[in-house]
Amino acid sequence: MAISSSLSLQSCHWRHHVFPSFSGKDVRRTFLSHLLKEFRRKGIRTFIDNDIKRSQMISSELVQAIRESRIAVVVLSRTYASSSWCLNELVEIKKVCQKIMPVFYEVDPSDVRKLMGEFGKAFEEACERQPDEEVKQKWREALADLIDKIAMSISYELNSTPSRDSDNLVGINAHMREIDSLLCLESTEVKMVGIWGPAGIGKTTIARALFNRLSENFQHTIFMENVKGSSRTSELDAYGFKLHLQEQFLSEVIDHKHMKIHDLGLVKERLQDLKVLVVLDDVDKLEQLDALVKQSQWFGSGSRIIVTTENKQLLRAHGIKLIYELGFPSRSESLQIFCQYAFGESSAPDGCIELATEITKLAGYLPLALKVLGSSLRGMSKYEQKSALPRLRTSLNEDIRNVLRVSYDGLHEKDKALFLHIACLFNGENVDYVKQILASSGLDVNFGLQVLTNRSLIHISRTITMHNLLEQLGWEVICEQSINEPGKRQFLTDASEIYDVLADNTGTGAVLGISLDISKINEWFLNERAFGGMHNLLFLKFYKSSLIKDQTEMHLPRGLDYLPRKLRLLHWDAFPMTSLPMSFRPEFLVVINIRESQLEKLWEGTQPLRSLKQMDLSKSENLKEIPDLSKAVNIEELCLSYCGSLVMLPSSIKNLNKLVVLDMKYCSKLEIIPCNMDLESLSILNLDRCSRLQSFPEISSKIGFLSLSGTAIEEVPKTVASWPCLAALDMSGCKNLKTFPCLPKTIEWLDLSRTGIEEVPLRIDKLSKLNKLLMNSCMKLRSISSGISTLEHIETLDFLGCKNVVRFPVEIFESSRFCHNLVMEMRNIQNPDLPRPFYFKNNYIDTIPDCITRHCKLPFLNSSRSISSKIENDFIWFDK
Repeated sequence: MAISSSLSLQSCHWRHHVFPSFSGKDVRRTFLSHLLKEFRRKGIRTFIDNDIKRSQMISSELVQAIRESRIAVVVLSRTYASSSWCLNELVEIKKVCQKIMPVFYEVDPSDVRKLMGEFGKAFEEACERQPDEEVKQKWREALADLIDKIAMSISYELNSTPSRDSDNLVGINAHMREIDSLLCLESTEVKMVGIWGPAGIGKTTIARALFNRLSENFQHTIFMENVKGSSRTSELDAYGFKLHLQEQFLSEVIDHKHMKIHDLGLVKERLQDLKVLVVLDDVDKLEQLDALVKQSQWFGSGSRIIVTTENKQLLRAHGIKLIYELGFPSRSESLQIFCQYAFGESSAPDGCIELATEITKLAGYLPLALKVLGSSLRGMSKYEQKSALPRLRTSLNEDIRNVLRVSYDGLHEKDKALFLHIACLFNGENVDYVKQILASSGLDVNFGLQVLTNRSLIHISRTITMHNLLEQLGWEVICEQSINEPGKRQFLTDASEIYDVLADNTGTGAVLGISLDISKINEWFLNERAFGGMHNLLFLKFYKSSLIKDQTEMHLPRGLDYLPRKLRLLHWDAFPMTSLPMSFRPEFLVVINIRESQLEKLWEGTQPLRSLKQMDLSKSENLKEIPDLSKAVNIEELCLSYCGSLVMLPSSIKNLNKLVVLDMKYCSKLEIIPCNMDLESLSILNLDRCSRLQSFPEISSKIGFLSLSGTAIEEVPKTVASWPCLAALDMSGCKNLKTFPCLPKTIEWLDLSRTGIEEVPLRIDKLSKLNKLLMNSCMKLRSISSGISTLEHIETLDFLGCKNVVRFPVEIFESSRFCHNLVMEMRNIQNPDLPRPFYFKNNYIDTIPDCITRHCKLPFLNSSRSISSKIENDFIWFDK
């Protein structure tokens, strides 16, 4: 329905919600009585004339009532137009009423429009009684104006007919079910629901589909699109901006064009009694929500408010707890979306499946990108579509870029910088690793990561993941810093550009980071001053994504004279030199990662290493010594695995009281671990396959996981039994170990396979937390204590291949605890204590005791010979 004026709506003016205009003899005791009853039931205040005496001219009391009413309801009945009273009321209503609602009662609307039929005759009778031509003209104008309002009302109604286009959207029904459960439409509460996801994921599409499906259930509805486009201008203060938003909002909700308001309380005043459906799409500021839907009390019972945004924190800040995270479509759904826009079908035509699959992947399964790229290829021949692929692989489509760029541009400058660091260097990296490297960067990393997560620009689990299109956006933002001179950009990621910068020495102080997959290059020759101009370089990352060894060759024929002292990350796989430059001072290094290198040593003397947290020199087969680490007091991880030439650790390791992980597996020449120290934080020690190591490493009593597999250790010191944290010990393959070790009660996982242990002693019952005991192929094992049967948490026992065990505790079979994994060799067991009937004849198991069949959940027993059908049916057998 149309609005007839642009007067300001001030709540203090309205004594009545509705002023009814009607011809009493037609409707007072029929239609009107029912209408007024329903108004009262819904709390709508209606002016009642209380049988005011009617005459040719309406009273001042009625004029005042019309002026103080929000809505005029004009009931057009057969005799309405014959009443000069009614016609004069209509003239007054036309002058001052903001909203006029016509109701046709037993009257054809066309008769009103053309002044024909009974309605027209009644109007002519009234005109005959009225000599004043001016008055009659005002009656006609009032009726004509009312007819215009009828036409506009019909037009609005037709325009608001819900669309069913969303019925064909891929995956729409699954989204609807999830959001419907949050909306809980049967509840009379006012509910606010957020739809959260990255730009281009389809939030607006889903919200529009919801709006179309739900609109008919609500008295008033509004879909307010692109709310973030309603940003505050310099002309408006915060209060004026909220007023402006409310004017837009109320104008559409209550259908009042060009509304002007002066009081922020008007939304509540006008809508608190109405059941309203509100969709606020693409909100990006809290003040927008505060202006439009600040409190649920602003809206009538059963109202629903749906807010879409890229910023999850914004929803939380507004107190919206019902949040639907809109995820990416599956691969098959993504392919279907692309094909709909590219080919007009739900699947690719013959010969186009491979192309459609590649482009779907390039789009990163983002619905916006699928739609844009699909539409851009529509109508092309197969040849033209294939010709478009190279550009799609390297460049963002402009429409996609524009949408994603808005998200980036809306960030704080520090968050923009963090976004670019992730896009160019750290996409896919461990979140703690990134926090370590950027801890002193001034980027407020912890807070910034949360901002980027809340705005759907990254996803964090254990790693940081950025969508490939956002990553590409980041690269393009960096390229804009200097189109033709890459040495003047902050980050370098393109292999050919990096080579040009390093080979030509064109790097400048602008460069902060270099990231290069060296497995993608063939052979490079760099000069000794390749990094000479990049004095602000913080992150140097030459990494190998391929396991192929001989693919990459990087030559430094004159060595390397210079590395920037500000480096925080030095990651250089297959480093070609025997040591780092003598001039290098690694005082800011947080991570040094030089794997598969030609290093024989890192540097001479003691270096300032207070910032160092991680050192990885693994697979550096020529590395003979570790430098003095006495100044590396903050190091947490030291990885020296597969360093086949390393003989000993330096004594300076005793200073590393923050060291958590020490990995030296497959250091085949390692013989000496410094003693007489207790590293306070060491939790993981891996000396697997250090075959020359003979002494048990008592370098920390705080170790939780210790692997000594394949070492030459002969015994475990009794002091280990007092270690308070040891949960897992692997001594498999320690052939010199003959005695079952004394271990703390904390042990949960114990692997003593292929050792020389001869007996599992009675004291094993002290290991109350033991969950898994592996002792397979212990050829010298002969006796197993019944104490195993008392262990409450044991789940796996593996004695497979222990061919010399002749006594096995029957209590294991009698205990209901053993309902998980039991692997054992039974061919040589001669145990008189097993209850009858249970015997072996020529290695043939004929029967089993009842105590075993009662616990037939045991999944594994082992026999090397044939078995009887009874046993085969009762057990799952494991045979080797």
